[in-house]
Amino acid sequence: MKMKLPASLIKSPDVTKKEKWLGYLLGPAGALLLNAVLATYLNVYYTDVLNLTPLWGGVFLTVFPIVSKVIDAITNILMGQIIDRTRTKEGKARPWLFLSAFLVPLTAVLLFTVPESSDTVKALWVMISYNLFYSFAYTIFNMSHGLMVPLSTRNGTDRGGLSVFNQITTIMMSGILVALVFPMVIMPMIGVDKSKWITLMSILAIVALPLTLLEYFFTKERVTEEAAETEKKDNIPFGQQFKLLFTDRYMVLMYIYFFVYTVGTTLKNLGLVYYCNYVLGTYNDGITQMLVSVIGGLPMGIGIFAVWPLAKRFGKRNVTMVGFVLYALGSLLCWIFSTNLVMVLIGQFIKNVGGLPCAYVFMALFADCLDHLEWKSDLRIDGAAMSIYNIIAVAMVGIMTGVFNWMLAKAGYIAPFTARSVAEAGQVLSQNGWAAQVALDSLKPAADGVLTVALAQPHSVSWVISFAFVGLEFFTGVALVVILFFLNVEKDLPRKQAEIKARHEGKENPR
Repeated sequence: MKMKLPASLIKSPDVTKKEKWLGYLLGPAGALLLNAVLATYLNVYYTDVLNLTPLWGGVFLTVFPIVSKVIDAITNILMGQIIDRTRTKEGKARPWLFLSAFLVPLTAVLLFTVPESSDTVKALWVMISYNLFYSFAYTIFNMSHGLMVPLSTRNGTDRGGLSVFNQITTIMMSGILVALVFPMVIMPMIGVDKSKWITLMSILAIVALPLTLLEYFFTKERVTEEAAETEKKDNIPFGQQFKLLFTDRYMVLMYIYFFVYTVGTTLKNLGLVYYCNYVLGTYNDGITQMLVSVIGGLPMGIGIFAVWPLAKRFGKRNVTMVGFVLYALGSLLCWIFSTNLVMVLIGQFIKNVGGLPCAYVFMALFADCLDHLEWKSDLRIDGAAMSIYNIIAVAMVGIMTGVFNWMLAKAGYIAPFTARSVAEAGQVLSQNGWAAQVALDSLKPAADGVLTVALAQPHSVSWVISFAFVGLEFFTGVALVVILFFLNVEKDLPRKQAEIKARHEGKENPR
């Protein structure tokens, strides 16, 4: 017995304003907010709240993320195959978006409800909950959500507009809420109190459910509907799909581009909180991280109005390539003056101006590559293409998390601790031979009177954190300029799209 899916509320053959605002701007906000919080703070929860850095001699937090991402890579391949073989009136990706609306919130809460037990039990819970979220629930969401823009329409202008709206949501969640509200208000309030972290994540999970359903109801797969009569040709073995993807030079370049970009941004995201807590400012001071994120992120607001007109005039590839020149220069400036707040803010502003085109037009450029591949092979393999894209994303998160935690452990990172009084804190410091980051009498207790005591880190830890947050992206920025030079997929694309449409309409091939 087949389950009947609720119908989309979008009926128009053309992209509508309601679709843009509800399906692509507001709908994804809940799951993307959850992911943004986890990308920035889950590792902090593991190192500072659960104090897992020394577990098994530092091996656990190094190895488990990498092993988990091997599992995640496999589930992404499976999910891509499942999507390409899904046939429903509601499309091939949207049905899975509906399912993810329920799975993502539930598994997100499990990430934080680690029981107070032995190290072995904690490690098992962390590994299982991590994979339930990332390898299962979020893989389903991310695969289906990521295909909404490529499958929404072939109209280049509409597709670009949807890509911008989608990215506005991502930037609002990570660049405003997580970057501004969390360091100023939330983190000083919850400190390293585990129960408060669980409460926070439960609230975010509750919000995510109805918003993801909103994305499901206000999106439409027009490209899937257009190709409905020819979809049977796309049901080919993954090995053949893999060969098609990796013998097309534009798809290969796109994947290399995304790989390099993800390596840099992942390490930067992991290092953000630590950098602001230990190199540029003090632990949860409520100011440093806010300034770095907001001043550096101001260009993202400007980009809403500037990037797409520039991309239409000069080309998505060209504008993105020039942007990465600024990206590299801004990162270099931050790295040279890594402890100077003013120079870091200037560098972050320059870097984010350079990152605007990538942020807003990447998925539209990826969709262009998919159209080129369809023109070349007469096959539409969106699920397989997105599975490789997601494998890169999730694998790099796992690998770079493991690398970052390994670097922290080897450099001698010391997690903060809590105390009920200044006297108790002083006793712990004396017993362990540690030095507090700031004078104990200047610490402000939480509402329940608990003090969070951060420790002065060795120079080696400061260097590792600085390289992670501001150093690596100089090198990735330079590499991305070179890669994009060869990614001229937009050439003759309108003609290729017209030929694809003619095939679906049964007309004589213009070629």
